[in-house]
Amino acid sequence: MAISNGAGGAAGAGAPRGRTAAKPVKQPSLAQLRAFAAVAEHLHFRDAAAAIGMSQPALSGAVSALEEALGVQLLERTTRRVLLSPAGSRLAVRAKAVLEAVGSLLEEAEAVRAPFTGVLRLGVIPTVAPYLLPTVLRLVHDRYPELDLQVHEEQTSSLLDGLAAGRLDVLLLAVPLGVPGVTELPLFDEDFVLVMPQDHWLGGRTDVPREALRELDLLLLDEGHCLRDQALDICREAGREEGAAVTTTAAGLSTLVQLVAGGLGVTLLPRTALRVETSRNDRLVTGYFADPAPSRRVALAIRSGAARQGEFEEFAGVLRGALGVLPVRLCPSPPLP
Repeated sequence: MAISNGAGGAAGAGAPRGRTAAKPVKQPSLAQLRAFAAVAEHLHFRDAAAAIGMSQPALSGAVSALEEALGVQLLERTTRRVLLSPAGSRLAVRAKAVLEAVGSLLEEAEAVRAPFTGVLRLGVIPTVAPYLLPTVLRLVHDRYPELDLQVHEEQTSSLLDGLAAGRLDVLLLAVPLGVPGVTELPLFDEDFVLVMPQDHWLGGRTDVPREALRELDLLLLDEGHCLRDQALDICREAGREEGAAVTTTAAGLSTLVQLVAGGLGVTLLPRTALRVETSRNDRLVTGYFADPAPSRRVALAIRSGAARQGEFEEFAGVLRGALGVLPVRLCPSPPLP
């Protein structure tokens, strides 16, 4: 029980003499948090402003207003660079979490209100995009006319970064990924085919043993392409020595095939790429591996627990059916929960 005795008690209940009471923290706006999060990511006002479509003065003003509202300095500004203050480093994590939560809330509301409408940001790897996108685009156009599909072609590591950051909604790529927080929705398996110059001794065979890869001059994609890693795994399984020379690489499958046609070596192509990349070149021959042929699995990948997960799972099922016209083995639909 608190007891006061007139003026003395009232004075004792106030702030200690000589100290100024801290200003109350004001509620920040989402625009302020978005501006601060962009600066925290880019550490550059011009780049941050461009990233979120805001003018540089407006962005600077929003960050200053946030500092005023919170009563803390978030940035250390110099004429040459921008750094996060200790408080800014801590609060940047919170700001990002708040923005992600708000984004998830809006996505879920949109999914409940009208599934398969609005924007769907699809990321695709380069060794899938040219061969599957015609089917994907036709499917979206015919079945989901209200869906605004935006396609981004990038390598796997960049796609996964975009998925984690919320820049992308769903990925179309080779799996397994083994990434925490990412759910894979398998679509199909496809075999690899050996592509060779026209006079190659393995040309036309349908029973090529994997062991043949031990001695062949293999041409591969550049570092960073998952297809390169898959090809190297296949070679290791075939008994090819670790570190066996790969003297020529290419940035894309089309270039790789032209190098093969020029007699520089052989390469591995996924079945879905075969017709597009080889049908117009009479200087190439193919060889099919004996069963079980080396293969890869292609899937959709989404954030685990995504607000639109049910929508993406339905899309995977419909896409799986549409891809049945390709030379692939469709994966079974996962059981309903």
